[in-house]
Amino acid sequence: MATKRLNPFERYLSLWVGLCMIAGVALGMLAPALMDGLRGLEFGDGSQINIPIAVLIWLMITPMMMKVDFGAIRNVGRRPRGLLVTLFVNWLVKPFSMALIAWVFFGVLFSPWISTADADQYIAGCIILAAAPCTAMVFVWSYLSDGDPAYTLVQVSVNDLLMLILFAPIVRYLVSGASSLEVPFMVLLYSVLVFIVVPLVAGVLLRHWFVGSRGTAWFESELLPRFAPISMLALLATLVLIFAFQANNILGKPLHVALIAVPILIQVYFNSSLTYGLMRLFRVEYAIAAPGALIGASNFFELAVATAIALFGPESGAALATVVGVLIEVPVMLSVCAVCTRTRHWFPEPQPGIAS
Repeated sequence: MATKRLNPFERYLSLWVGLCMIAGVALGMLAPALMDGLRGLEFGDGSQINIPIAVLIWLMITPMMMKVDFGAIRNVGRRPRGLLVTLFVNWLVKPFSMALIAWVFFGVLFSPWISTADADQYIAGCIILAAAPCTAMVFVWSYLSDGDPAYTLVQVSVNDLLMLILFAPIVRYLVSGASSLEVPFMVLLYSVLVFIVVPLVAGVLLRHWFVGSRGTAWFESELLPRFAPISMLALLATLVLIFAFQANNILGKPLHVALIAVPILIQVYFNSSLTYGLMRLFRVEYAIAAPGALIGASNFFELAVATAIALFGPESGAALATVVGVLIEVPVMLSVCAVCTRTRHWFPEPQPGIAS
């Protein structure tokens, strides 16, 4: 079997994130007036939606949304077990387990090193991160683990639709319950509208138009690859801005960056193990079980970062927590891929006519 490889950007994402962190912090320290000006650009009074961040998020997410074929949901009923396990972990376990784990670490175990105000911010950031299931990078992880691409598409499509409905109430309920912070609900709704609805609708309309005018083969093999550099550059530019906005925060709290990574790592491995174990228990075939475990582990970090910034500000601890999630995403997911490919013999071979 040929060895599957990531492209250079995907393979070294943690390196690029690290370089953006250095460049952003340097920019924040060397050009504070410029950063203050960019930070003050918002969509109207009270929206707290930063215009430069929003535009970059649109450039980043819209091409990802163009990959999602909601017509594939029609086939869900044929193999429901894998999808049901993924939905159970994503929406009934993952955000709630993250809230509990974050509260235990930031509110109790790390309390000698973290103030109560910072703990509340980090708890909120971790919850926002866990409440947003991964959308785009899942296709990469599914490919590396020999997952079923069509079924992965179904899982991503259904999760995107549920995210429209569940993301805002879950974030508000858990952040208010696990910390002393109050979530401004209208700002949260603005975030869902700007960072989910707008790119989702744009992606669906563009996909429909391009496929209708040039065909599916041209759309998937020629057009989508051309958008990859745009998404990559938008992601890197977003990270530079985020780290520039947080320069003082990061330089003043290097220990906190390491501490934030601990509960996020525990949550990622807990959810991926739970999903994988349930898939094995219900005898779901490997090509569905592996991407299911990876979806349970990964996060839609672009949305999480943007929402944390909108709710609490670009220099907030919540935004810092979501950025730490970006930093550890790739090495962690590669380790989960490696475990999956080495344990594929745990699962039954797919048999024609047997639904999963």
